[in-house]
Amino acid sequence: MANDPRPPTTTDAGIGVPSDEHSLTVGPDGPILLHDHYLIEQMAQFNRERVPERQPHAKGSGGFGHFEVTQDVSQWTKAAVFQPGTTTDVIARFSTVAGERGSPDTWRDPRGFALKFYTSEGNYDMVGNNTPVFFVRDPMKFQHFIRSQKRRQDSGLRDHDMQWDFWTLSPESAHQVTWLMGDRGIPKTWRHMNGYTSHTYLWVNEGGERFWVKYHFKTDQGIEFLTQDEADRMAGEDADYHRRDLFEALRGGDHPTWTMKVQVMPFEDAADYRFNPFDLTKVWPHGDYPLHEVGTLRLTDNAVDFHSQIEQAAFQPNNLVPGIGVSPDKMLLGRVFAYADAHRARIGANYQQLPVNKPQCPVHSYSKDGAMRYDLATDPVYAPNSYGGPAADPERFPYVEKWDADGEFIHAAYTKRAEDDDFGQPGTMVREVLDDAARDRLVDNVVGHLSDGVSPAVLERAFDYWRNVDRGVGDRIAAEFSEG
Repeated sequence: MANDPRPPTTTDAGIGVPSDEHSLTVGPDGPILLHDHYLIEQMAQFNRERVPERQPHAKGSGGFGHFEVTQDVSQWTKAAVFQPGTTTDVIARFSTVAGERGSPDTWRDPRGFALKFYTSEGNYDMVGNNTPVFFVRDPMKFQHFIRSQKRRQDSGLRDHDMQWDFWTLSPESAHQVTWLMGDRGIPKTWRHMNGYTSHTYLWVNEGGERFWVKYHFKTDQGIEFLTQDEADRMAGEDADYHRRDLFEALRGGDHPTWTMKVQVMPFEDAADYRFNPFDLTKVWPHGDYPLHEVGTLRLTDNAVDFHSQIEQAAFQPNNLVPGIGVSPDKMLLGRVFAYADAHRARIGANYQQLPVNKPQCPVHSYSKDGAMRYDLATDPVYAPNSYGGPAADPERFPYVEKWDADGEFIHAAYTKRAEDDDFGQPGTMVREVLDDAARDRLVDNVVGHLSDGVSPAVLERAFDYWRNVDRGVGDRIAAEFSEG
């Protein structure tokens, strides 16, 4: 590299600078001059080069690649990105949820799994995790959940007591907490975990038929995990272990892949299914709705500029393309607003003009002005107008991604159905999905987590919480905690 021709250093305005090392001073021993504009630029830029970190999902990384459709799913959706033979550029970002930007990668935490497809019809974003469910079903509780997982107001320390306090007072969290405390709570690497959008989405085909879908990204590298002891050791040895692993894999040509599959539910089935299919704390049994392959996600390239391409990458579930819509999933409906709003607050009103977020298709909008605007806004800047500005085209883009709703205004999350039980699915998971060794690790993980500063009153609720999941597992957790 030292022998490569090197361009001259310039200011951000492209003006050459005389020194990378020394400020302009009055003689070699004198004071620094205020009109050393390059020094001022360097210091001022440095003071401003960090955007606020994300609230959740602050620590993470990602890469670029493409998605290739391998099966024909046009019977269910007209979305161009999922038509046979289509290949679409993609950026993926993986992350932890609760930790700050400098936190260890191997804390026990769900992992974010976010994708942006640069489709011919505009950007299509998926936000998800490495688990198919979530802690809460109503967006009113989301902010409180995140605060309970972060740091105390008095000491600035993370606190297991407030985590278990929230979880045990929110029984709908049991399914996700069972995933979190099990083996998949700490994936070996991001390459060795699945991804799930978790939410239910609406697909619409060319004939206007509607279907409910859930997305699954199955790792082709196989599921692998770290034990709690391995994760604790790695947190001290290499806090950036997951970030480093992905970067080095891509740099070395080891390109990870995931097979995207969907569960498809006929539109009419949702009305009288035995539990609410839009509840984010539930999974759809594969026996009722099997997986159908769609295509392959492959990551091939690292970012060149981590800040510009990863830190400022903005994913938002309201980025939907024709043929894909939202569902009555309350958490999804809340996120449709919250994610874009978070990006405007964190990065700025014109964040979608940044190269990593910019669509690879023409944009014709009436947005204008605001800090750091790059794309030129031209008259007319209002609609409707008589001067050739863009106009909505309901014939070309009819709004068919819809469903009906009626009822009184009420504070409630879904009408109860026959199997709308918070502990049923996690109990099935413990008894029928986990083997004896996995159950033993689950018990050990929970006991270890509860042993770190959880108060007596919350402890008793935690024991009952696990007995509701599975009586035997709950009794074991209580007994092993007492013995320890």
